[in-house]
Amino acid sequence: MTANTVINQIIILFLMISVGYYAKKRAWINEDSKKKLSEILLNITNPLLIISSFQFEFSRDVLHNVIIMLVFSVLAHFFQILIGKLLFFKSKGSIRQIGELSATYANCAFMGFPVLESLYGKIGILYGSIYATVFNVFLWTHGIVVFNGKGGVKSIRKVLLNPGVISMFIGLIVFILPIKLPYPVSQAMDLLGGMTVPLSMLIIGATLADVDFRKLFSGKPLYVISGVRLVLIPLLTIPVLKLLGFSDVLLGVCVMLVAMPVATTVSIFAEMFGGDTELASRVVVFSTLMSAFTIPLMFALM
Repeated sequence: MTANTVINQIIILFLMISVGYYAKKRAWINEDSKKKLSEILLNITNPLLIISSFQFEFSRDVLHNVIIMLVFSVLAHFFQILIGKLLFFKSKGSIRQIGELSATYANCAFMGFPVLESLYGKIGILYGSIYATVFNVFLWTHGIVVFNGKGGVKSIRKVLLNPGVISMFIGLIVFILPIKLPYPVSQAMDLLGGMTVPLSMLIIGATLADVDFRKLFSGKPLYVISGVRLVLIPLLTIPVLKLLGFSDVLLGVCVMLVAMPVATTVSIFAEMFGGDTELASRVVVFSTLMSAFTIPLMFALM
């Protein structure tokens, strides 16, 4: 696969984003419908996409790669937490909180899954779902602590009852046993799961439409935080994984996941816990726009 292929895939995704942007500007998508689309994506299409991605013939190689992916995902999140703390410990208040969370949590589902499916197909989603599960565990424990100062039983319950986590475990069971789903069931899951990519892009586009672009590019923290997320972390990841001898597909999936823009959850947490919602939203939007250039760059560097 060449860098031109990646660029074309990114262009396709951003064309879909532009449709969501246009639909929001024309009021065909409003805040209520955007929320409902997000609920459909998180509770129906994305879980079905994850389960259908495990519809492979059982093989020890794939299972071995799943275990490698799990180990990588855990270590990557610890590493990103460390980077966030080292780089933003002198920052004050919301900038420290948003900096730490942005360095740790990439948009591995809404943006990551579409990119992985475009580049690697179902196997990319399979490996990506492992990362997303670990992401959720860290997000609802460490992420809560960063903003709120404490976690709790509710955070653990959020992790265990997350549809993405549940669907990943169902997919693993289907893969390992192995269970062959009837053709009508698997086809229906494929078709509904296939809605995840366009829905994700429409939602991101509708989110971009709410941003005041006159204020979007102001402030040094915006560039530092986005630079850490989009450039520094993937640049540190590539040589390590190459030295460890990761296969081309695993290397590509891992690097693409850590090269994703800042997770939208960062702005949601800022709103939930009284942080700087305006800065958090700008970081999410700015890093998403810049990822159109940095993702192909990171792929080329691999």
